[in-house]
Amino acid sequence: MQLSLYLYSNPTPFLVSSPLPPPTPHHFRRFSAGVGVFSSHSNPKILKSSRKSKQGRPTSFYDDDVDDEEQEEEEEEESERDDESEDDSSDPEYGNPHSHRKGLKLYSSITNKGSGTRRPSQKGRENRTKTGSSLKLVYGSTEVDVDTKDQLKNGDFTETRFQKLTEELDFDEKWFPLINYLTTFGLKESHFISIYERHLPSLQINLGSAQERLEYLLSVGVKHRDIKRILVRQPQILEYTVENNMKSHVAFLIDIGVPDSRIGHIISAAPSLFSYSVEHSLKPTIRYLVEEVGIKGSDVGKVVQLSPQILVQRIESTWTSRFSFLSKELGAPKDNIVKMVTKHPQLLHYSIEDGILPRINFLRSIGMHNSDILKVLTSLTQVLSLSLEGNLKPKYIYLVNELRNEVRSLTKYPMYLSLSLDQRIRPRHMFLVSLRKAPKGPFPLSSFIPTDESFCQQWAGTTVDKYLAFRQRLLLTDFAAKYGRKG
Repeated sequence: MQLSLYLYSNPTPFLVSSPLPPPTPHHFRRFSAGVGVFSSHSNPKILKSSRKSKQGRPTSFYDDDVDDEEQEEEEEEESERDDESEDDSSDPEYGNPHSHRKGLKLYSSITNKGSGTRRPSQKGRENRTKTGSSLKLVYGSTEVDVDTKDQLKNGDFTETRFQKLTEELDFDEKWFPLINYLTTFGLKESHFISIYERHLPSLQINLGSAQERLEYLLSVGVKHRDIKRILVRQPQILEYTVENNMKSHVAFLIDIGVPDSRIGHIISAAPSLFSYSVEHSLKPTIRYLVEEVGIKGSDVGKVVQLSPQILVQRIESTWTSRFSFLSKELGAPKDNIVKMVTKHPQLLHYSIEDGILPRINFLRSIGMHNSDILKVLTSLTQVLSLSLEGNLKPKYIYLVNELRNEVRSLTKYPMYLSLSLDQRIRPRHMFLVSLRKAPKGPFPLSSFIPTDESFCQQWAGTTVDKYLAFRQRLLLTDFAAKYGRKG
């Protein structure tokens, strides 16, 4: 693939080419609740050593403290930049959501006496008000019956609750069909309040237009369950037209090497990318990554997949500050730092004072020199995302006290720091000890690297089933000791 390079500048948001609705009156802003956000990357600035895995989430053999709380911090940074951008609605369609448009058809349940067939109602709201008849909203192939006698229900949302929003938050009844449609994606009352507070015009979009845009997102790989999160984080997405905005952004992602199967992931992780101009913001960012940072053109697509937020952050300032810090603190050559960013672009999101420096100081405290630390970080940059108290320190203690190994072995096997202590390191060590096959002297870290099958074949000389059974018993014993009743 040949990558085209573009003139770069600070990422510049879209300019609105058509007038937007008037500013929100002050009485629309009586609430100020924050909105939780979610992404796919971390920021050690808010790493918590006491964080525990979520219930129901399968535990990985690899430790990665990248969690929702870290993702929230990163997306707050993205949100800050979003606040400086102007949404490119291209031609946002506001107005009466009952109008007869693309995906929306409004039918009266009263049939034409002459033909015996239903006719499209041009005055759906008027029919509803005057006749009390039920209405049928057609979302593509999905039909929703609307009973006007305060009986409409969709998921957990009811007209009674809408009435509450109308009275307490000045919600316009004209928004109800759109709100009702959005509940099919799991949005509830609290989500609509958040959208109302963050970007009121999104609730004024024509229903048919909103449906067209969300269906397009689904068609390019966005998962149905992610639509809710996208709308809460970036409600402006309802205003971005398919032809003049969305398609060009998707084409841009494909051009830089993002496979079709990952387009939905990129959009879900960084939906605000639609608010930035492809020509004046996104392409210059890619050019900067290639020409200034030094990332290979063939690797740009992989970097964006690993950290979609890199497209919507202040790339020049984040790269310059972290490059300068690592160069001075560790004497790191640019080539090493470029390798770090290529392997783990989340590095550009990490706080220097609260994330990167404390982990470097920890490695120093256990006896590593700057040259050793540089080797570890170049090989396994995600070490910078791991919790100190809940991850790095316990593994160091186990390395020295139980495995009888030396810190310098980490420069040869830095992956040890990324492996799960409970799921891989301790079970394999204890299994070989139980079989009396543990090597004398320092326990080899290389035994933790291969797959379970290779480990059992090369080191244990037994079956995988036997090892898995042992590990399960060990985990249950540890669980009972930790959470068992105190007699």
